[in-house]
Amino acid sequence: MSKVVDIVLPEGQLEGTSATLATWLVKEGDRVKEGDPVAELETDKVVMEVCAVENGQIQSLSANVGDDVVTEQVLGKITTEVGAGSISPQQDKGEENNVVNLESATNETDGEPGGAHEHAEQQSAREFISPAVRRLLRENNLTIDYIRGTGKRGRVTRDDVIAYLKNPTPKPAPKTEGSVVLPTKSEKQPTVSPGTPAAKTASGTSPYSTVANRESRPLEGTRVPHSQMRKSIASHMVESLLHTSPHVTSVFEMDMTNIIEHRKWHKKEFEALGVKLTFTAYFLSAMAAAVKQVPQVNARFHDDSLEIFNDVNIGVGTALGDSGLVVPVVEQVQEMNLFEIAQNLNKQTEKARDGKLTPADMRNGTITISNHGVSGSLFAAPIIINQPQVAILGVGKLEKRVVVEPVSGVDTMVIKPKCYVSLSIDHRALDAHQTNLFLSAFVEIIENWGQ
Repeated sequence: MSKVVDIVLPEGQLEGTSATLATWLVKEGDRVKEGDPVAELETDKVVMEVCAVENGQIQSLSANVGDDVVTEQVLGKITTEVGAGSISPQQDKGEENNVVNLESATNETDGEPGGAHEHAEQQSAREFISPAVRRLLRENNLTIDYIRGTGKRGRVTRDDVIAYLKNPTPKPAPKTEGSVVLPTKSEKQPTVSPGTPAAKTASGTSPYSTVANRESRPLEGTRVPHSQMRKSIASHMVESLLHTSPHVTSVFEMDMTNIIEHRKWHKKEFEALGVKLTFTAYFLSAMAAAVKQVPQVNARFHDDSLEIFNDVNIGVGTALGDSGLVVPVVEQVQEMNLFEIAQNLNKQTEKARDGKLTPADMRNGTITISNHGVSGSLFAAPIIINQPQVAILGVGKLEKRVVVEPVSGVDTMVIKPKCYVSLSIDHRALDAHQTNLFLSAFVEIIENWGQ
């Protein structure tokens, strides 16, 4: 006995924002298990997955890629068997193999080479990469070319990437069009030393050869359509910088010695409790403490007033590579100790990394931090304010610098771990006085941590 269940977006998940169907991760006839992602939706802030609510088979897909979707809209249907939850992975795999064999047999009777259609489907399936997998590949500078996918029709899953990282021996994987094949050691071109004749390359030409009359040609390129998130980011940045807030940025230098030592002594204690202790957790704690001294930075500007908030809800700018930028919020930081801050920060950044953020995770922010130093930036100015807030903190790259300090009354050159910290403010709401007071308090808290 079978029943049909709808594939829908749960009530409240969009929180009033619009969404577009970015891609289907399945096709009609595919078998799915409860919790399997079947589609990706893109809002102006996040990419989120829609998952199967029961085991079964995809009966129909009623929405098309690019369609705008709303809460509780039926996107497709799944046919389920009573007791389908007891299907074992081996049974499911066996049934899937049977489907493949039938397709192969059909191809042969139609006069097509056996397995050609199946191979094309596998190649197509490998192109479907979830946000979590995409982020993991990007963090480890990988492509899917050398990773064997164990998902449906060869799709690469997060577990596949993790397994490859543990045992990074290249494994045969279907070649995808456009993949780059690196030369082996024996194929690499010889280097040319000064004073020696230029060797011929494999094509018979010298590496120093030139084309006599290279002609100019029209400029050509590829236009990549903007995602919904990229359009939203572009609109918000222009609105914030050009139409709303006059930006001003102040930059201080900060000594990181004490928090480096503190983290070194406490990192393993946090890890034993399942929490990763990062420098960003210290920054959030110091921001909340500095807000107590300069509450005007934790505010919203209105034409007739400045609304100063009681809670310090800190948005954490999180880059998603080419996919864009999200700002999950850690709420009520002023009431948390360092462990609670690190725990909540881990939770939000993990959700961002796995593509699990919802609009609710990014609302009610009162001030934002951009830890842009993780990508090598020394400082950035201005860091564009996340409207309708009035300030955003930026922390640059940590590096060892030579500074002059008095040692036993003598000016002496010493090496210190330093970074630049900046505050970009809405000059309608704040002046240099509050800006520098806040940065002074923030730097003092960091530099005197644990004392």
